[in-house]
Amino acid sequence: MLETGNKEMLKREAVRYLGYGRHAVDEQTSALIDRSFSDLQSVVNRKSIYRFFDLEWIDPEHVCFGNVHVTSKSLGRNLRGCEKIVLFGATLGIGVDQLIRRKSLTDMADAVVLQACAAALLEEYCDMCQETIAEELRSGGYFLRPRFSPGYGDFSMEHQKSVMQILDCAKTIGLTMTDSYMMSPTKSVTAVIGAGTSDIRCHTKGCEACEKQDCIYRRNTT
Repeated sequence: MLETGNKEMLKREAVRYLGYGRHAVDEQTSALIDRSFSDLQSVVNRKSIYRFFDLEWIDPEHVCFGNVHVTSKSLGRNLRGCEKIVLFGATLGIGVDQLIRRKSLTDMADAVVLQACAAALLEEYCDMCQETIAEELRSGGYFLRPRFSPGYGDFSMEHQKSVMQILDCAKTIGLTMTDSYMMSPTKSVTAVIGAGTSDIRCHTKGCEACEKQDCIYRRNTT
């Protein structure tokens, strides 16, 4: 069984990923979402991995951790005030990809809804993982910032390879990447999470750290 937490919240997230925004979905779509979450229960295989590193600042837009050097204005803003960084990877497993692929051969509408529901499940799982990491660091006086993935702002997608190599994602959680930076399984994520001694109240979600204000998938934080 999936540990879904707040099922209504998950459903709202799926609706958001489908592009409805705040608009209510019809009964048929609502039922399809419920069925999609049920179908995903039998195939999802959640795994995650994370490691802690000291964060070295060269300047406000240039940071180093491990053997990785990153120049990024948006990442620098996200990590401002941090002394440590968490490298994080998570996946829902290959079974989700296989289910979506099978469904796309018979009913594309079902496949699209499955995609949205799987994205909602992945986001929820990442939030759960981040809370576990936050509790681990809190005892040492550190507090987390929102997770930030390669591809956000000017944080180059090329750094995804470095994150996955450091975490040994292929061996630890079965996550690999193509030469074009596509992850397999596709319902997976890599991210960095800053940690500082200042308890700055902020969301764990990545959207709030993204500068793309006109994105239809963006959460409303007002």
